Amino acid sequence: MPKVFDIKIRSSQIVLGLVLLSCFSGLAWAAEAAAGIPIVVELFTSEGCSSCPPADALLRKLDSSQPTPGAQLIVLEEHVDYWDDLGWKDPFSSHEWTLRQTAYAQRLNVRAPYTPQMVVNGAVELLGSDSSRAIKIFGEARSVSRVPIHISAIRIESGKVHVHVEAGEVPAQAEVFVAVALDHAESQVKRGENDGRHLEHVDVLQTLNSEGKLQKGQSFSKDVVVSAGKSGTAYRLIVFIQERDQGKIMGAAVGRLGP
Repeated sequence: MPKVFDIKIRSSQIVLGLVLLSCFSGLAWAAEAAAGIPIVVELFTSEGCSSCPPADALLRKLDSSQPTPGAQLIVLEEHVDYWDDLGWKDPFSSHEWTLRQTAYAQRLNVRAPYTPQMVVNGAVELLGSDSSRAIKIFGEARSVSRVPIHISAIRIESGKVHVHVEAGEVPAQAEVFVAVALDHAESQVKRGENDGRHLEHVDVLQTLNSEGKLQKGQSFSKDVVVSAGKSGTAYRLIVFIQERDQGKIMGAAVGRLGP
């Protein structure tokens, strides 16, 4: 019997209902507390980069402390692969995230991709370890109106999470993305610039799928299926709407999967 849920997530409101457990052990759905306007914080990083651990630590602190009143920081750690041939292959790296960062560099007029780089709401980039500038940018971002997003958790069945996603009308051409990220990860680096260091990560991006493109004024409603991941491992499910060609992020919502 599949797991059944009556949990809805809004960017500004969470409605909790009945949760019926099933025989699929080690997985549950939990609502992520929505404390205000959602702000998506992407960190492009690498375990092969000696400048990245401070930025990784800052992202963990931002995630846990939520320092901006009236805002909900939704973080994503994206490990690029262009450091992998320089002594240590990052076990979380993906060329897909390198291409995503390259697209940002072109759109935001950055001479070349670099690590650690933080991108806020797809609109502003900065050095990933610059906490004071990041806080200032978050404060400015919370005043921007967001497209409301609902995530209704339906069931977990045969290792797949079945959810229903709804979003309000978009102000410009947009694309809907569903991301699955490891809630927490650790690594013991044995070579390269961080040789001997034990590194910790939060919200490490695993998959990013486009679920549809929208025209200006169009809303969104769709049943989505994603992998539930490994039993006993905590994940986050993040839905965000982004302007076409990887522009500004218009809205986002997040939930948790796992123990």
